[in-house]
Amino acid sequence: MEWYAAYLFLGAVAGFLAGIFGVGGGLVLVPVLMFLFDSQHFPAEDVMLLALGTSMAAIMFTSLASLREHHRYSAVNWRVVRNITPGILLGTGVGALLAASIPTHGLAIFFALFVYSVAAQILLNMRPHAARQLPGAAGMTLTGILTGGLGSMVSIGGGSIIVPFLVWCNIPLRSAIGTSAAIGFPVAIGGTIGYVATGLGIHALPALSLGFVYLPALFWVAFGSIITAPLGAKATHSMQVGALRKLFAILLIALASKMLWHELPWHTQPAPVATSTPSRLSRQ
Repeated sequence: MEWYAAYLFLGAVAGFLAGIFGVGGGLVLVPVLMFLFDSQHFPAEDVMLLALGTSMAAIMFTSLASLREHHRYSAVNWRVVRNITPGILLGTGVGALLAASIPTHGLAIFFALFVYSVAAQILLNMRPHAARQLPGAAGMTLTGILTGGLGSMVSIGGGSIIVPFLVWCNIPLRSAIGTSAAIGFPVAIGGTIGYVATGLGIHALPALSLGFVYLPALFWVAFGSIITAPLGAKATHSMQVGALRKLFAILLIALASKMLWHELPWHTQPAPVATSTPSRLSRQ
């Protein structure tokens, strides 16, 4: 039961952050789920992908709860959502396949470095100036493919990519956050399908796993996030969140640093032999 309580608390925190910043919560979910799964002695070679897949599935519920509240404030540009979704769905499938083919060690380091870049963007308040209009169908599809691919590989709803892109395209910040929350739903659908499909043939996964989605963690994380994501979305439209953004960035740096400490050579524990295998796909 203590694990379920941890999942519930994690979901509540990730849901609030997803609602207030327009991200899917995966930047927090993935590293913490890795620590929890590792503590439960799940197969070391599958911990990273289980964290990515479970986080991706949880984002489906988080984004739905968040986008409903943003829609209530008329902060979702549904034309953008419709135009970008086809590319999103294609990109997420490709991203999940790539993630399953990358060694665990390299995938964890790539994730940590991506989290550092997002934290730096927040701390330095690096927002692009509105410089152009939204691209046409081809440009939106390409943006969707890139967002979906990267979002699936690091299990994010795409907010750290989509929000700056929309602001650059003259979309107001609050509308960019709300639209990003809505875009997180197709990102999560495509990514979840990819992680389920790539993990179905692997028999060493924990009981109650559906591919690389661990269902008990998904249930409790989703339950917690559904409650708090609307609260975060409401806070976006009713309060100044500058100080909270800084605390969020510091939290991301701490989580990414812990991941790197575990993965880099000077870590005191020997690296599991399975991390040197070329691909989890080869075990199917």
